[in-house]
Amino acid sequence: MRLTKRFSLLAAAAAFTASTAAVAAPTFINILTGGTSGVYYPIGVGISQLYSKGIDGAKTSVQATKASVENLNLLQSGRGELGFALGDSVADGWNGVEEAGFKAPLKKLRAIGGSYPNYIQIVASKESGIKTLADLKGKSISVGAPKSGTELNARAILKAAGLSYEDMGKVEYLPFAESVELIKNRQLDATLQSAGLGMAAIRDLASTMPLNYVEIPQDVVDKIGNDAYQAAKIPAGTYDGQEADVPTVAITNILVTHSDVPDDIAYQMTKLLFENLDQLGNAHSAAKDIKLENATKALPIPLHPGAERYYKEAGVL
Repeated sequence: MRLTKRFSLLAAAAAFTASTAAVAAPTFINILTGGTSGVYYPIGVGISQLYSKGIDGAKTSVQATKASVENLNLLQSGRGELGFALGDSVADGWNGVEEAGFKAPLKKLRAIGGSYPNYIQIVASKESGIKTLADLKGKSISVGAPKSGTELNARAILKAAGLSYEDMGKVEYLPFAESVELIKNRQLDATLQSAGLGMAAIRDLASTMPLNYVEIPQDVVDKIGNDAYQAAKIPAGTYDGQEADVPTVAITNILVTHSDVPDDIAYQMTKLLFENLDQLGNAHSAAKDIKLENATKALPIPLHPGAERYYKEAGVL
């Protein structure tokens, strides 16, 4: 009898220990961003702070990556819980467009919601003489890491303008900060960057040398033939020496997760994000363009059920 009672007590103790461990198990949230000199990274840091304070047991981390394409592939393989990506890259990932960097359709991807737009920002040293897209012929340009969201944008825009990489004097595949350093050292004429307005790398460059801001006219935007690309303007004064609005193109960024993230965690991630937009705006001014009313519009992938629950509660679905 005593032996039976002893085993019962041991079993009860083991069960209690297991249940306590289960309750105390941390929730790991890895946020996939981009280069540290871009916009994804500081906003990702801001989001991680919200989650670490607002989600019980959350252990957050922020990972610098090559941005959109890498982030989507990492999410598909379960190596992140939230990632930033350009809308056109998300569509390509869902459909498995190989030339865009996706070997197979990424069907685990789910949307948390649309965020702020990326603006295509083409800047050139004034001494290069580059003022228009046509002036890029024979010049050197950096277009972002190979098959990154930025580089895919560059291909689409140059094609719509009747240009290709073969028309350039030299093409570099470098992140934002490295591109800027080459222009400073007069080893590069121009860079095409896809990011939120007021990005650190261009602010840095504009503070050290005179620049030309290259327009992307409406007729070029129309020829891209992709609804993800919308005509936009970089407002005058966004950067030092930029005295006029610059016509360009914008692509919405999407915050993406995957289907293995529990519904309750995805719900909390979405709720904390959209109920603390003022705090995110302090992380980077680009986050001020994140609007709840736009979060569910024209998404190329399904919403995560947890995110969908929040939007229904908030009255936008």
